Amino acid sequence: MTRLVVGLTGATGAAYALRLLRRARELGVETHLIATPAGILNAHHELGLDRSTLEAEADHAYSPGDVGACIASGSFATAAMVVAPCSMKSLAAIAHGLGDNLLTRAADVTLKERRRLILMVRETPLNLAHLRNMVAVTEMGGICFPPLPAFYHHPKTIEEMVNETAERVLEVAGIAAAQPQAWHGL
Repeated sequence: MTRLVVGLTGATGAAYALRLLRRARELGVETHLIATPAGILNAHHELGLDRSTLEAEADHAYSPGDVGACIASGSFATAAMVVAPCSMKSLAAIAHGLGDNLLTRAADVTLKERRRLILMVRETPLNLAHLRNMVAVTEMGGICFPPLPAFYHHPKTIEEMVNETAERVLEVAGIAAAQPQAWHGL
């Protein structure tokens, strides 16, 4: 079975994580969720979801403090890990290999195993530290994927923009059934 790890951090954009979890389920992909306390706070403010409701969207959910969870081991095979959204704090921890919680440890394992790590980095404007951290992650094999909406297909709702971006991320993650163009008829 294909497995996808989804991390949710304190940056705005919790809708991306929720859509990734739901779409992965539709595609038959097993999901593993790690939501930081700040990520849960954002999911509450942006989507009205509490931890248990959000975690119910995933096949498996873990506490950020559970550094011994299966997803912290390289022997636990996954297709990819997506951090959606990825705060600058989490980006910095990943870029510098801190592994100070389950989310950053799982990202580190994803990189060391040469699997796809996709960081939907959220911040603007960017300072030099942000840019250097994105370069560091990219040099290690990670993919920085800011969730920038596409307008060429004339989206009419925020949901359409989120769907199109989530589908593109799943495609980049190697989920073969993803259809990024299906959302806008291209």
